[in-house]
Amino acid sequence: MLSRLLASAFVLAGVNTAIADDMKMPINSGELKWEAAPPTLPKGADIAVLSGDPSKEGLFVLRLRMPSGYKIPAHNHPTDEGATVISGNFHIGMGDKLDEKKAIELRAGGYAEAPAKMNHYGWTSSPSVVQIHGQGPLGITYVNPADDPSKK
Repeated sequence: MLSRLLASAFVLAGVNTAIADDMKMPINSGELKWEAAPPTLPKGADIAVLSGDPSKEGLFVLRLRMPSGYKIPAHNHPTDEGATVISGNFHIGMGDKLDEKKAIELRAGGYAEAPAKMNHYGWTSSPSVVQIHGQGPLGITYVNPADDPSKK
């Protein structure tokens, strides 16, 4: 009996070692590499990719850093999107047009999820960082095509 327990412990220890060996290098927020957000988002935001590649098939995690007063018009994505507020005040609402009266203010630790194709919008009332995760490839379709900054 004891030998089976020891054997199981060694097997589990080996599994844990294998998982640790496959783990990506941990990173602190001060070490993130920020760059200008892609032209599909309004100018003024920065992006840092933490995991995966949002332009390719597969899971991704990124952070979006936005100044106070930054607005993202109503849009949707082809896949589900999860968002966690890391810092600041991020307001999010569901619908076809940015409506500040119909949104919820999320503070650090707040979470929102938008199913694929659900129209939603957001803005900041203070400098904010929001972590976005989902299944790539990440796309964005603005409800009003005139709101698409990549077309201007």
